[in-house]
Amino acid sequence: MQKNINILNKRAKFEYEILDRYTAGIVLTGTEIKSLRLGKASIAESFCEFQNLELFVINSQIEEYANSSHFNHKAKTERKLLLNKKELKSLHKSVQNQGLTIIPLRLFINEKGLAKMDIALCKGKKNYDKRETIKDRDNKIALDRLKKAF
Repeated sequence: MQKNINILNKRAKFEYEILDRYTAGIVLTGTEIKSLRLGKASIAESFCEFQNLELFVINSQIEEYANSSHFNHKAKTERKLLLNKKELKSLHKSVQNQGLTIIPLRLFINEKGLAKMDIALCKGKKNYDKRETIKDRDNKIALDRLKKAF
C-alpha cells in the first residue's frame, strides 16, 4: 500500500483555464476507498455536474477491489462531492450563468485518511490559447537548458 496517494488530471491545465479552486470531500464505499489506497483510480476524463443542488463527479474510474467478494462496487459511477452550502450555491450560479465547467484536478488522501478531491471552476481554452501554452512551455525548457549549461 502506498503512503501518499496523489492522482492527477494532467490534461486539465492544458485544456482549461483555471479560475477558482476548491477542495471537496468525496463519498466512497468500503471497497472504493480500499482500491483508492492502492492507487488504482483515474480522473482523466471526469467532470462535475449538479443534480438537485448536489455536486457529483461523473466518469471517474476507481477499479474494483481485487480481494472483495460479490459486494464490490462499479468501476465508473457517479460519486457525490461534499462542499459547504455557500460554495455549492456560488458554483451552481457561475456554472448556470457564465457557462463555466467544473473539472477535478487531483484526487488524494489527506493526513486524517479521508479521500478528498481538488476541483476547479474552469473555462475552456481555444486552440490558439493551447498553442501559446505549448510555446511557453518549450521556451521555459530551452531557458532551463541554457541556465544549466552556464
